[in-house]
Amino acid sequence: MKKIIVNGTFDIVHVGHLRLLEYARSYPDSYIYVLIDSDNRIKKLKGPERPINNEYERASLLAALRSVDKVDIFDTDDELRNYIKNYEPDLMIKGSDYIDKPIIGSEFCKQIIFYDRLNKYSTTQKIQDIVNR
Repeated sequence: MKKIIVNGTFDIVHVGHLRLLEYARSYPDSYIYVLIDSDNRIKKLKGPERPINNEYERASLLAALRSVDKVDIFDTDDELRNYIKNYEPDLMIKGSDYIDKPIIGSEFCKQIIFYDRLNKYSTTQKIQDIVNR
C-alpha cells in the first residue's frame, strides 16, 4: 500500500481541492490521509473571519469523499509534524504554490510531489466571488 499524505485548510472545498485529492487517489493501492488546520490555527493564520466552514464540517466533507481514507485535525506545527512522522508516508502531495517554500514534516516523507495548482480555483477567490454578488 502506498501511504499518501495531503494537508491544508480546505475551508471551502472547490474543484482545485477535488482534483488534488483525485490525483492522490490515482496512485495504485493508495491510502489517502488528509490533515486539516484547526479553526483556531486558521484564525491565527488568515484572520478572525476565517474559517468559513468549521473544522467539523470540513473534516466531515472531506471524509465523505471517495478519494479520502482518513482525516485528522491539527492545531500546531508540532502536531502536524508528529502526525506526519507517525504515519510514515511514502508520498506527500502539495500544491505547486509550495515549491521553494518550507514544508512542515517533509523530513518524514520519502517523496514530495507538487501538484499543479489550478489558478482559477482558490478559497480566497471563492469568498471574493460570494462577497461581490
